[in-house]
Parts: sequence; structure tokens; C-alpha cells
Amino acid sequence: MDQAKMTVGPKGQIVIPNEMRRALKIAPGSKVLVTYRDGKVIIEKTGGSSVAVLARIAKEGPPLTEFDPHLAEKEIEERTRR
Repeated sequence: MDQAKMTVGPKGQIVIPNEMRRALKIAPGSKVLVTYRDGKVIIEKTGGSSVAVLARIAKEGPPLTEFDPHLAEKEIEERTRR
């Protein structure tokens, strides 16, 4: 699904179709960027909240026995790009 005709509600809201939300991994609380360009509205998923990124790092990353802040900062930057 690359297009869907939606109805704007009384508060100016629209619903992003389920297939599109799944494809973009958008869940309740996800952040999106809304841009108006050349007569079109573009909705893009953003990187997510820092809490979600840190939770993912805690789940996926190896346990830290020694903490090097410079290496940790680089690791966080790399993981947020995924």
C-alpha cells in the first residue's frame, strides 16, 4: 500500500493506515516529522525517543564491566542510526 484516501476528523487529525504504520514501525508514542513541500504533506518517522533508544541498547548490547564514556558515546551514535 503506497496510497490511501483518509478523512480528516473534526480536530484536523488523520489516521495513518495500519499497513503503513507496520511498514514504518510506528507505534503509539512514536515521533513523526510532518513537512509541507510543493503542495504535499510528507510524514516521516524520526529516530525515536532517547528512552526507546537506550532501552534497545540495554537489551541488545553486551554488559559493560568498564565504562569508557568516549567509546559509549560512539556506540550510542552507531546504534541510533539502525
